[in-house]
Amino acid sequence: MKRLFIIGMALILTSVFTYGQNLKKGNLIGTHAVTIELNPGITMEKFQDFYINKYLPEWEKHLKGWKFYMTRGIRGENENTYGWMAVIESEETRGKYLDDEELWNAINEKMKPVTEELDKLGKVTSKFTDWLIL
Repeated sequence: MKRLFIIGMALILTSVFTYGQNLKKGNLIGTHAVTIELNPGITMEKFQDFYINKYLPEWEKHLKGWKFYMTRGIRGENENTYGWMAVIESEETRGKYLDDEELWNAINEKMKPVTEELDKLGKVTSKFTDWLIL
């Protein structure tokens, strides 16, 4: 829990200061601490390039009101670990997609080609927390 809190706070600060993202009351920050298992012959640089420039932008096309970022711990307890975060407009925006099983399945079907490409690079597992901006 402490680890996710630290990652969440670091990601929020990164979002606000680096990308000019203005967080507002009611926004959600979804933080994910991830484990990446690269497939043989795949470098972390290649994986990151695909994840940042193709995989996450493809999700953004299908999830309106969501913005994704890949992160890497550079100091402290989570140094050299990876994560990703989503900045979501509201709980309603999250619920629009995650609470509608038919819509979520349709999005996953559209994501299948890029997800299959990701599977060729490695496997990602994550633990997450959604944080509500008060």
